[in-house]
Amino acid sequence: MTDRPIDPDVDLHVPAQRAEPQRPVLAAIAAGGALGALARHGVQTALPAGPADFPWATFWVNVSGCLLIGVLMVVITEIRPAHRLVRPFLGVGVLGGYTTFSTYAVDVQRLIAARAPLTGLLYLAGTLAAAVTAVATGMWLTRRIARVGAR
Repeated sequence: MTDRPIDPDVDLHVPAQRAEPQRPVLAAIAAGGALGALARHGVQTALPAGPADFPWATFWVNVSGCLLIGVLMVVITEIRPAHRLVRPFLGVGVLGGYTTFSTYAVDVQRLIAARAPLTGLLYLAGTLAAAVTAVATGMWLTRRIARVGAR
């Protein structure tokens, strides 16, 4: 076990930070979450799915959100230091509100209930594989672009 805090923005060993008001962080998350949820709603409105149809909107929202999370984390942890509210706003707020793994779980249940178990299984496994691949791809591409730009 490590003595480092889970959240690098707050060191719980420092009394002033334990008592630090979290309002700015919560406000950043809330504002970002509202923007992310609106973006997701736009995608899901543009790509509606029937009861037994493959839920492409949720799939692409989750995969693109994971790609962007990979990009964001490399940018703010390896390339350029960011203000302490950038990660809560963009990572937890915007991208957390944009991606929707709870809807993913409901979509799987909906497909099974609609007697489309093969589609449900493909969606279950395909989303997981694509999401993990997207994070890794976002990180890899960002590091590669940063190296090229540094030359």
